[in-house]
Amino acid sequence: MIGDGPVQVYAAGSLREAFTELVRSGACEPATLTFGAAGLLRERIERGEQAQVFASADLSQPERLARQGGWMAPVVFTRNSLCALVATHVEIRSATLLDTLLDPEVRVGTSTPNSDPSGDYAWALFDKADALRPGAGTLLKAKALQLTGAADSPRAPAGLGTYAWVMAQGWADVFLTYRTNALAACEERSDLRMLELPAELQVGARYGASCRDDAPPSVRAWLSALLSTPVQQILVRHGFEAA
Repeated sequence: MIGDGPVQVYAAGSLREAFTELVRSGACEPATLTFGAAGLLRERIERGEQAQVFASADLSQPERLARQGGWMAPVVFTRNSLCALVATHVEIRSATLLDTLLDPEVRVGTSTPNSDPSGDYAWALFDKADALRPGAGTLLKAKALQLTGAADSPRAPAGLGTYAWVMAQGWADVFLTYRTNALAACEERSDLRMLELPAELQVGARYGASCRDDAPPSVRAWLSALLSTPVQQILVRHGFEAA
């Protein structure tokens, strides 16, 4: 069992602003927060890093730890949804989103599947596109630029948000990411806008959190606090949906 001190929390990068606030506000006990793509964080834990709580943007990463032993089954503590972060020079509407994504001249950015759940959710969107228009999913997976979420992905300079920075580099015209990420990017840059997905392409994200089986009461309390009203209010304020 890991010793006393701040709870060691490994959390998906999309939780950075919300988790930072919930610790600063006292909604949860003191914690050391480590952020990154959930798949990469899970690999670090498997290699022996001493996380006590793991908060992932999906359920599959903490479920994998639970299957291996030593970690509790995850609980869903919040929800998110995929949307499009769009550069203002792109003419696009929700109703024409698929046509725009398929346009050979439009660069479509995503995160990296397997390393980052955001990339997996983008691939789920492409599968939905394929069901609507056979062949579309294959084309989208082939053209998608996997710009974030991998171990070797470019890193935004300190103090800059990843998605606002990536779009500022001109690497993508449309980036498929979480609604919370898009909201933060639009606050950072006025030349970006968020576009909701049409109903037939919508993809929801369930966030799961777990802790070690031998976690002390303080760690279990941290995990339980994620479902408390003060924490849920902070998550909703940052664009997440209540659990």
